[in-house]
Amino acid sequence: MRFIALLWALLCLCGCQQTREADYLITGGKVYLGDNTPGDDLVVAIKDGEIVYVGVSSETIDATHAIDASGLYVLPGFIDPHTHSIGELLDEDPLIRRNVNYLTQGVTTVVNGNDGYGDPDIAGLKDSLESEGIGTNTALFIGHGALRDKVMGREKRSPTDAELSVMKSRVDLAMDDGALGLSTGLFYAPGSFSETDEVIELAKVAALKGGVFDSHIRDEATYNIGLEAAVQEVIDIARDADIHANIAHIKALGVDVWGKSKNIVEMVESAHAEGLSISADQYPWQASGTRISNALIPRWVKAGGETEYMARLNNAELIDQIKTETRENLRKRGGPEAVLITQDKFDWQNKTLGQIAKANNLDPVDMAKEIARKGDARIASFNMNADDIEAFMRQPWVMTSSDGSTGHPRKFASYPQKYREYVVAKSIMPVETFFYRSSGLVADNFNLCGRGYLKPGYAADILIMDPKQYAPKADFQNPEKLSVGVVHLFVNGQPAIQNGELKTKLSGQFVPRCTKEN
Repeated sequence: MRFIALLWALLCLCGCQQTREADYLITGGKVYLGDNTPGDDLVVAIKDGEIVYVGVSSETIDATHAIDASGLYVLPGFIDPHTHSIGELLDEDPLIRRNVNYLTQGVTTVVNGNDGYGDPDIAGLKDSLESEGIGTNTALFIGHGALRDKVMGREKRSPTDAELSVMKSRVDLAMDDGALGLSTGLFYAPGSFSETDEVIELAKVAALKGGVFDSHIRDEATYNIGLEAAVQEVIDIARDADIHANIAHIKALGVDVWGKSKNIVEMVESAHAEGLSISADQYPWQASGTRISNALIPRWVKAGGETEYMARLNNAELIDQIKTETRENLRKRGGPEAVLITQDKFDWQNKTLGQIAKANNLDPVDMAKEIARKGDARIASFNMNADDIEAFMRQPWVMTSSDGSTGHPRKFASYPQKYREYVVAKSIMPVETFFYRSSGLVADNFNLCGRGYLKPGYAADILIMDPKQYAPKADFQNPEKLSVGVVHLFVNGQPAIQNGELKTKLSGQFVPRCTKEN
């Protein structure tokens, strides 16, 4: 009799599940965990900024707020591995610091410091970001170009042993302060003045502390060493520094390298077979974005400071050489009608270089030089082939990114653009793969702890989107229109978008890379 009573008590105890408290309970939606698996009918609970439950039942959850996500997708907030949004995040205006162009795409974490531009003072940036408040999370790279500029200026030479030692110590300090790793802009001055061995030595320092290497490669076209040699350089750095390497905004830029995607994919796959860790990110647009001077003016003209740069542009003895090389650079990019001015100080916006040259009775090369002399201009350069874009996009090691820059719709619309054109319309990949390559894969490649997946204990960065309405609104004529279709968005458990309405609370955090301690 006593045995039966004990058994009954045990059964009752097992059947009584403890009630779990939550701030928000999300029910009714198709839930994608961010791990490349199909969506499922699950519920998600949030408490104190974290995900506390992902499962099939909500019966034991007592939530302060309930969200009915019927007909909607629930997934991890996107992590953009390549942005240039640090200016917005450091702006004096709290409305600008919200980073709404990313929030309305469903991006909850942005990476900054790419292309070698990252300020070496990671601790100072962290303090500034956290003291003022930011709308999205951000992680930071230390930039090779910025570091080189601080230590040795924009001189076209290799560093001395003493200068290299200083740069290595600053990389080491940045890693201690939470940097993701080292980024390079090997196409841009002053990064373009470095040899591979210099980059390897700095990447080794980042590797010793679990960092990654992110590179705007030395050549995406045929400007100097060529696309294939530039990719090989990244592979060599990954091997020699024993570091995960990421090819930033992977592309085959310009008519001379269209079709080279096949060769690049084979090179990366061969590196994988060797045991190296290589990834890439990609934005879903046929036009890249940069400045007239970066795209067309020869790199050697920009050596040194602004004074030396302008002196060369105005040097009558150099004009013929500058014009010859600028004309060749313009040819590689598809000619004057393939270069669209997107931001400038004059009345050139939304006009091609060809149109502006004609209006000013100038040769396009002379017009390009004149624009550079008058303070430069941002451009969209229509230089990519659709087949190459899709070939790269199909690779399992290619993440989604924006490389967001002013005047280009990629800053406002890259994620919905990829979803609409390549997932829904062209079926390049299933929706769960798009979500994974925009969240979990980024967190894994860039060592972001507790982000990128819907798992208990992870930060509650959660996107709830309407799959029928999620779409870009920005285009090259109107590049700053906010995207639509994000119904709810949580950043660290706080609503950044609620019922389609932007909120003003700044809930973003500085996100350090994973270490053994965190």
